[in-house]
Amino acid sequence: MFPEPSPNLKMRFLWLAIGYILVFVVVYQSIAAHPVQVANFPDQDKFFHALAYFSLMAWFAQIYHDKFQRNMIAVIFIFMGMAMEYIQSFEPTRTADIADIAANMTGVGLGFLLSLTMLKNILVNFEKRVIRRRA
Repeated sequence: MFPEPSPNLKMRFLWLAIGYILVFVVVYQSIAAHPVQVANFPDQDKFFHALAYFSLMAWFAQIYHDKFQRNMIAVIFIFMGMAMEYIQSFEPTRTADIADIAANMTGVGLGFLLSLTMLKNILVNFEKRVIRRRA
């Protein structure tokens, strides 16, 4: 009934679990009253917005190579970024910022572009090397 996942990862459950943990961390950092600060340089928040959404898109693009699925993941992360900014507007210590949305979308776009290269096969190649050595 459902098509075979592409790529057919042996440790798909682990990779998805890591991906959902990444989503949780991004959501938590987006809505927390006092998010964790890791650096102090001008426009650091824009850099970290882009890095967070790049990481999400690049990670899930490793798991889903199908064009439709990859496109849907990009759309979901773009809407997630917009939703997180909207939710921030209700937190007194946070502010919603259109530049943050742009940074989120830039991160998704860069992750999407990465998924069009051979770098989309990092997990596939990792599994081939690790599982082959175990066998």
